[in-house]
This record gives sequence, structure tokens and C-alpha cells, in this order.
Amino acid sequence: MRETGMTEAVTHVWTDEELARSLEGGFTSAHADVNGTRLHYVSGGSGEPLVLLGGWPQTWWQFHKIMPELARHYRVIAVDLRGMGGSAKPEGGYDKKTMARDVRELVRHLGHDSAHLAGHDIGAMVAYAYAANHPEATRRVALLDVAHPDEQMWQLPLLPEAGADWHDRPGIYLWWFAFNQVKGLPEQLLAGRFDLLHDWLFDYQLKDPASIGEAARAVYAHAYSTADAVRAGNGWYQAFTQDIADFATYERVEAPILGLGGETNYPYLRDRLSVHGTDVRVLAVPDSGHYLAEEQPERVTKELVEFFA
Repeated sequence: MRETGMTEAVTHVWTDEELARSLEGGFTSAHADVNGTRLHYVSGGSGEPLVLLGGWPQTWWQFHKIMPELARHYRVIAVDLRGMGGSAKPEGGYDKKTMARDVRELVRHLGHDSAHLAGHDIGAMVAYAYAANHPEATRRVALLDVAHPDEQMWQLPLLPEAGADWHDRPGIYLWWFAFNQVKGLPEQLLAGRFDLLHDWLFDYQLKDPASIGEAARAVYAHAYSTADAVRAGNGWYQAFTQDIADFATYERVEAPILGLGGETNYPYLRDRLSVHGTDVRVLAVPDSGHYLAEEQPERVTKELVEFFA
């Protein structure tokens, strides 16, 4: 990604069109009405379709460091999920099965019968739900640092154990999983000041906090600046109970799955994906926290290109 221009005016609110044009690969920004909602996506490159699905609290821009190189090999389609960034923020439909249907209809709308998928965080959950519910439209699936919610989610730690603190390892303490379940309050607290939460989360979950720079943080803070945006993003978490129930009805995914885990989440990802699919390979990404595509873009790109090839 060409950082020139992005660093000189952080106070400027960059539009999706401007962000797309800043990337090498002929990327453009567009919208599509699918599955009763409106999705924003950025596409570029040529070849087999590769759909990129991001997570909370980010947008499609979290893939900007890997999109130009991926576009040399694939038709890259980076999607803002339902409730994210430039996409619509309806009152409901944030269970991952419905969000996977959104993406399936977008793939069809763009003229493709099937696609590769790579998802990070919430986007990884949606990518898995896509493969589970639409196997005929799934080529290969890469899941970055997160697995689909299953019954083991109830065991994830929210607070440090006695004698530990927030930065003791191994482990990340996921207090925001509970906070985002509260309806009505987070948007009142965070509207217009989401950058405070962004900065804490990025610094907490990155090995190198500088790998998500000031300009990128400004893009994400703007995307979550309104009460509506906070509410919609929290909807992804409030649907976890339904997601766990849906997972219990799925057969193991037969499409090849690649898991890429940061240093903290790799053991969890390795253990969970072993029961989620029939053809699974899980790799650790050294020197990376949660935000793999921004902290180790070269390694992530290499693994994705080799896997999808």
C-alpha cells in the first residue's frame, strides 16, 4: 500500500472512493443491494474471485496492506459486512448465517458461482458460516485468528485470574465480549469518542502498535463515530448465542481450510478448527498479535497466495 498522502492529513476524512484509489491494482468502491440490505465493497485485480471479510472494530481497510499483491493473482473483493463502514446498518440480521447469505448473494450479484474466502475476526466467523451453508459456492476458506462461535466460546476468559494482570501471557482477556452484549449503553458512551476504545484495543492486541498507524486508526474511528455504527457492530456480538446454536446444526466443512493464528490465539485456533473441518491446516504467524494482515502483511499474503493456488 502506498502510504504517501495518507500520512499528511490525518484530520481529513477519507472516503471509501479515495481509499480505494490509493491502492495499486485498479481498485474501485461500489455498493450492491443483496439479501434485503446494502453492502459496500471494494474490488480490483483479475482472476478467480477472492472475498475478504474484516472484523470489529475495523472495515475493509484492514486488508489494504495485502490487497495490491493479492490483486496480482485474484479478483479481490473486500467487503464491509452488514453493519460495517459503508454498508447498511439495519436493526437485525447480525447472526453469521444471515451475514453469510449477504455475502453469497453479493458473490452471485458480481457474476460468480463460487469464490475463495478469507476472513478475520468477525469476518472469519462469517466466512466459516458461508462455507457451512453454501458449500457449492465455496472454493477454499482462510480464517485469520478467529474460529466460528461454538460451545467453547462460553469458556473464553473475560478477566485476569487472581495474581495476573491484563498483560500477563498467555491469553487475551476479552472483556469487550461482555461489554458489547449490553444494549443501548455502549453507543451512548462511545459515539464520537470511539478512538479511545480503538487505541486501547489496538495497543493491547498488537505486538507492534505502530503497525496500525495514525492514519488507519483515523479511518476506523470515523467508521465507528456514530451511535448507529456502534450499535450495529455490537450486534455481531449480541448474535453469538444464535451463532452457537446454528453451529451445532452444521456438518463439518469439507472445503479446504487454512487457519492463520497470531502468537496468542494460535493454540485456540488450532484446537477449534480441528473439529470444524475435514481438511484443515493451521499455521502460526510469528511476531504478530491479533491484527495479522496489518502487522505481518508479507507473511499473510504469502500464505494466502500459496493456499488459494
